[in-house]
Amino acid sequence: MIRVVLPYHLRSLAGVRKEVQLEVEVQPVTQVAILDALEAHYPMLRGTVRDTATGQRRPLVRFFVCGQDWSHLPADAPLPAAVASGAEPFMIVGAMAGG
Repeated sequence: MIRVVLPYHLRSLAGVRKEVQLEVEVQPVTQVAILDALEAHYPMLRGTVRDTATGQRRPLVRFFVCGQDWSHLPADAPLPAAVASGAEPFMIVGAMAGG
């Protein structure tokens, strides 16, 4: 099971707690595979994390894996084994903006 930590606004929209667990059938586990599984299990999140037409990450959303920002890495890059095994979560974080 893959562990996914969601920001408050997405938890509220999906009606879940801070962390959800997802079965990801695709190997290797990638950002795309996790987001596909997340949107399939929680269709109300479709279009909130990534654009529905392009599949690109929304500008004010970040992905963290094992304490590192993976937001700008290729979405089809294999994630570390710690995430694939469920030892570490895949974190979706709402970025802060303003000045």
